[in-house]
Amino acid sequence: MGGDVLSGGRLPVGGEVLVGLRKGERTKVRYPAAVLGDDGTHVVVRAPWAGEGVRDFGFVRFEPGDVFTEHYWRDRWYAVKEVRSADGTVKGWYCDVTRPAAVGPAGIVVEDLDLDLWLSADGATVLRLDEDEFAASGIEERDPVAAAAARRSLDELEALARAGHFRKLAGDVPR
Repeated sequence: MGGDVLSGGRLPVGGEVLVGLRKGERTKVRYPAAVLGDDGTHVVVRAPWAGEGVRDFGFVRFEPGDVFTEHYWRDRWYAVKEVRSADGTVKGWYCDVTRPAAVGPAGIVVEDLDLDLWLSADGATVLRLDEDEFAASGIEERDPVAAAAARRSLDELEALARAGHFRKLAGDVPR
């Protein structure tokens, strides 16, 4: 796993890659995903729910059989994950505010900056999440440039979600 990177630094479509989500210096989660596309800026992968058992957030449940189509950008401060149940029904989109994705032979790695956004499948529920964790993280003192970029990204994601333009963000993705 980890996949070979083709010329130009693009991941090969149809290959498998490891995706890692880091928080500070530690890896929170790492899992294999199938590469659906990589245009040099925007990488799309698909993976089953990587958690153990069920994770109930109150507004959505992630559970075995769920499938995540994940969008990473080398130049944007977020990742967007479309969540579908085992039967293919869209549950919604979970967005992590992160540093831009590092993509290479070892896979895709993003650093979680604590801020998140949830958009329900019907577009009726838009939730800003973990702003308390972001404030407590100390990033605003430690790295004010990254903190400002993170806040702008969360605002951008929320504006897209509320305006009904969220699906355009990900573009056409093979099902």
